Amino acid sequence: MSEPKTIVLGVTGSIAAYKAADLASLLTKRGYNVHVVMTADALRFITPLAFKTLSRHPVVTDLYEEEEGWKPTHIRLADDADLLLIAPATANNLAKLATGLADDALTCIALALNSKAKLLIGPAMNGKMWSHLATQHNVAVLKERGAEFIGPEEGLLSCGYDGLGRLWGVDKIADRASEMLS
Repeated sequence: MSEPKTIVLGVTGSIAAYKAADLASLLTKRGYNVHVVMTADALRFITPLAFKTLSRHPVVTDLYEEEEGWKPTHIRLADDADLLLIAPATANNLAKLATGLADDALTCIALALNSKAKLLIGPAMNGKMWSHLATQHNVAVLKERGAEFIGPEEGLLSCGYDGLGRLWGVDKIADRASEMLS
């Protein structure tokens, strides 16, 4: 029997962060080894305790808080990952990823990601932010580097606008992650 595949689930500062808890639960139930990494902004929307309970692993919230052992957590997770799944991904996070800015645990993991790991991004943001030329440029850069995007979808956004920017449903995200890992 082979080891379960490892998914590093990055959660950024979007109102859709609460949906990432359902995603972590679903992926764990499917037998994946899920490690959650939250940005500082994500902590404003949901607490790490939900993710710790649902993933059955400690949650990384700070680049400098280390577990036991000598290897930095962000490097260990980057080495172990079969898939880096960022959902929800904000415009800010996409800009960091596209430019190589590594100022938190999640972006450091993305830069140190092993060559076998895949990158799946589920954007969630205001429709104007999604359609902005800067965001679309960053998306194009990331796609050119091999990142795959799932969404966003159209609908009522938390800001009150109706438009493109909603996080895809967690079932669809989990299905795509499973397809990428099979």
